[in-house]
Amino acid sequence: MSAKVGLISLGCAKNLVDSEIMLGHLRSAGMDLTADSAEADVLIVNTCAFIDSAKTESIQAILEAHRDRGLQRRRTNQRLIVAGCMSQRFSSELAGEMPEVDAFIGLDQLEEVAPVVRRVLARAPDAPPEDLVPDQLPVYIPDFNTPRWRLTPKHYAYVKIAEGCNHPCSFCVIPQMRGKHRSRTIESVRREAERLVAEGVKELLLISQDTTYFGMDRWTEGRSPRAKVTSERGESLIDLLEALHSIQGEFWIRLLYTHPAHWSDELIAAIARMPKVARYVDMPLQHIEEGMLRDMRRETSEAHIRELVAKLRAGIPGLAIRTTFIAGFPGETDAQFETLLEFIREAKFDRMGVFTYSQESGSRAAKMPGQISTAVKKARYRKAMAAQQQVAKERAAAQVGKTLRVLVDTPDTARTEADAPEVDGKVLLSRPLTPGTFANVTITGHKIYDLLA
Repeated sequence: MSAKVGLISLGCAKNLVDSEIMLGHLRSAGMDLTADSAEADVLIVNTCAFIDSAKTESIQAILEAHRDRGLQRRRTNQRLIVAGCMSQRFSSELAGEMPEVDAFIGLDQLEEVAPVVRRVLARAPDAPPEDLVPDQLPVYIPDFNTPRWRLTPKHYAYVKIAEGCNHPCSFCVIPQMRGKHRSRTIESVRREAERLVAEGVKELLLISQDTTYFGMDRWTEGRSPRAKVTSERGESLIDLLEALHSIQGEFWIRLLYTHPAHWSDELIAAIARMPKVARYVDMPLQHIEEGMLRDMRRETSEAHIRELVAKLRAGIPGLAIRTTFIAGFPGETDAQFETLLEFIREAKFDRMGVFTYSQESGSRAAKMPGQISTAVKKARYRKAMAAQQQVAKERAAAQVGKTLRVLVDTPDTARTEADAPEVDGKVLLSRPLTPGTFANVTITGHKIYDLLA
């Protein structure tokens, strides 16, 4: 009888793909997968460590996996494996603090998960935790033929086009967890996308730490990513989008996690001429005030951001821009926050989120003077979101009476081209439609972030 394995996936879409890869390899190894953690012989928790709240959630998930779950007790012989970003970065510390865990694995061991499962099953139940995370930064990237067991609905899929990050943002420790940026080849991504479309996927969501940096890590040394993004410098996001756009079928290509430093006029023009690329750009800006951008080491300026937003809107008719900001970064004054607040009201982003600053150990910003109190950070968060809520109401009201093309997620809900799954609004349908299909619907009302149709 083969081992039953359960998996709890936490964090972002990039982590979700890692979970899918682990499940794919477990399935290929002949192991049974279960959604009921209580019946699993081995339970894997794929953790996140992006900000403090994510780390807390990860630790709680690990401890809950060990404790009783209501009337269903965790089996006394069940084994527990911790994977993901938190394991990658803190395994040596956690191994001494969490005797409940049997093994810690890192981001380079996604394809080795089946042997690790066999290894922990062969261990004595009371053996101390094993730290199996290599003492080096990850270098792994998936390929088109990497086994995956998808956790998303059948009609959309996340496609990881690169791993790691080369940006020096002072608030972030992602490069310390996921290593340097490394792009897949266009051929690898295209072949994966072709298979997904053939399986009925109607939306390809392109993800990495910075999708606009795709291919630039392979450019000839000395050529600046700030220069024109042209094919003569090597493969770029433009080339990738053209390859994906040429795939036969009706589907959306959605760009997530772009960086304002790497947009170009050529990329804007390319998106404008490709109808399969959704009129949607996810571009975290983090701030607008010059001093804050400098302290955050964002590699952009206020003037650059304002000009880029204007260029995007002018160059791609009907574009929806989603962004995120950080409230309460160290040293942020009332005046600097007011500059951000005014920009939110003025720019009128179609979709927006706000994080309160999280003091990440090991980041430059964690050591900065002027750390701001939790109360002030929360107050600024509420003010920023209140400003955006007014913008969202205006945006939603402007859609009433229009006929929009939507992708149906469930019989009662759909999404417009301006909405990514999980993070954006929904279209609430007055009558059921078939999930995984495109439909034209008439907007009859709204509920701030959601539309009625």
